[in-house]
Amino acid sequence: MRLFIAINLPEDVRRDVWDAAETLRLEPAPVRWVAEEAIHLTLKFLGDVADAGESSVRRAVDEAVEGTKPFMLNVGGFGVFPPHGRPNVVWVGCERSPALEILQHRIESTLAAVGYPLEVRTFSPHLTLGRVKRGGDIGDVKSLKSVVEELEFQTETFVDRVELMESTLGAGGPRYSVRHSARFAA
Repeated sequence: MRLFIAINLPEDVRRDVWDAAETLRLEPAPVRWVAEEAIHLTLKFLGDVADAGESSVRRAVDEAVEGTKPFMLNVGGFGVFPPHGRPNVVWVGCERSPALEILQHRIESTLAAVGYPLEVRTFSPHLTLGRVKRGGDIGDVKSLKSVVEELEFQTETFVDRVELMESTLGAGGPRYSVRHSARFAA
């Protein structure tokens, strides 16, 4: 099964993000948009994990959140990856607060201790909104990028847990389901 660790957003925040990105979805650019209910902040992608390995991942996630206090997550600002050249991903950003940075680092460390490689890229917290398809009109992609740069959006949400998610790939895009929820200390 394909697993990842995420912060899932409350329904109202996902809806606000979805609504704020409507202008982007109306652009003719060749983008496969993420469904509203699938918008989340990935902390660590694990990939394929054998059924037998899930219990060690659950324990590592529980260990990573020990002593973590709930915090506010600021969400806002649209962008693309990579920032120069033809974009591959359209996103809305998340503030790199100390609480979020520490949490992500602890998840990386505890999962490395049970055999999952450390991520070599710098953590860049964001909510993926869409992936640009290969091909398509480069003018449409450039137009999308200019719209991204003009959009404004800001909100915040309360974070009190991380979740082990399963991603099931299908013709209509991936479906996500919660396998385990690790709540922070009260």
